[in-house]
Amino acid sequence: MTKLLNVFAKDEDGAVTVDWVVLTAAIVGIAIAIMVVIRNALTTTAGDIASVVGGALVT
Repeated sequence: MTKLLNVFAKDEDGAVTVDWVVLTAAIVGIAIAIMVVIRNALTTTAGDIASVVGGALVT
């Protein structure tokens, strides 16, 4: 039984899995933050373009 507990304590597979989960969560969080910034900038730019196009005189 002691031998089994020692093997379990030395096993690092779970620690690697936790590292990957944390790394993936960080990447997803950064991607969401970037998407929010880009969406806000695109919304502002699209509004500006709509104003210019809407104010253009058609002759």
